Amino acid sequence: MTEVEVPTHHKALIYDKPGEISTKIETIETPKPGFGECLINLTHSGVCHSDQAVMTNRWTWLPAPTQAGQVGGHEGVGKVVALGPGTDNANLKIGDRVGIKWMAGVCGNCMACLSGRDACCTSGKISGYYTPGTFQQYALGPAHYVTPIPDGLPSDLAAPLLCGGVTVYSGLKKMGAQPGDTVVIPGAGGGLGHLAIQIGGKGMGFRMIGIDSGDKEDFVRGLGAEAFFDINKYSRDAEGTAKLQEDVKKASTDGLGAAGVVVCTASNAAYGQALGFLRFGGTLVCVGVPEGEPVPIAGADPGSMLVQEKRIVGSAVGNRKDAIETMNMAARGVIKTHFTVEPMSKLTEVFEKMDKSQLIGRVVIDLGKE
Repeated sequence: MTEVEVPTHHKALIYDKPGEISTKIETIETPKPGFGECLINLTHSGVCHSDQAVMTNRWTWLPAPTQAGQVGGHEGVGKVVALGPGTDNANLKIGDRVGIKWMAGVCGNCMACLSGRDACCTSGKISGYYTPGTFQQYALGPAHYVTPIPDGLPSDLAAPLLCGGVTVYSGLKKMGAQPGDTVVIPGAGGGLGHLAIQIGGKGMGFRMIGIDSGDKEDFVRGLGAEAFFDINKYSRDAEGTAKLQEDVKKASTDGLGAAGVVVCTASNAAYGQALGFLRFGGTLVCVGVPEGEPVPIAGADPGSMLVQEKRIVGSAVGNRKDAIETMNMAARGVIKTHFTVEPMSKLTEVFEKMDKSQLIGRVVIDLGKE
């Protein structure tokens, strides 16, 4: 086994003022891998809307507020530099490139894990929330659970796929739609949405419709969307919602509506519109998580749901198999993450732009540059 020199300390980005948009670079001690763990020298980490919600404590449904000093991030890619005891059967070696996901680790033995629902693990750990995340140069991961990164797939491109790509792929699978069916993506130009348009259209054979602000239309159509609707052209009242729903249905394969809608924006308004895009038997998949106090989905009354036999499905993240399949699609060129790369010192600024919906695609932090 080749030994790699590991520093005693490294740079990390912490949430120094939880509840606010604020990060700080600090020097922290480099951990040593314990039983079943590997130490990863991270080179890149994607920046997700979930990171911002955790940092600002805007997800009121989480069990506890984020603590000061938390290392955030959950889309990290790097090379294995050390293996702890008990990793002989993990199919890992020093130098392998791997990724850390939203679920930093799961037990693998509870009923949720055995059914492939990793996010529901009864003892799962979340990267960047009470578990050190990927906004740092070295991080630990369970050797059996880190995701292998295919040769030829650049680390900066792979990083955002570990959450954004895996999450929308899993959500698209849960719709039960067939090739040729129409699928609608509210938030199509964002970090999740731009990946969903590609995976759904190029990877799964769906006819994709994107909804977002008009300045993102060319971008979304370039990803493969057959139709696009500028949300800003519709009033934010019942009349505007009805007109948007009517227009989306007209653009669907047979004019009856979409087989599925995957909401990729953290907007209660988007959820309120989504059920009206569906045809009979259609499925609404909840992926984007609105902030603040929970708001019920408009139109989800029992009568409306049963008459049209519609479904609402929650989809937090994917499992290990979903992650591997997502990476393989990216390696084949099916998915191309549209991203910009920033140094560690720009993370707070990135979050500020994210808060104002000024980002197109994703942002990746180069952990080798301060």
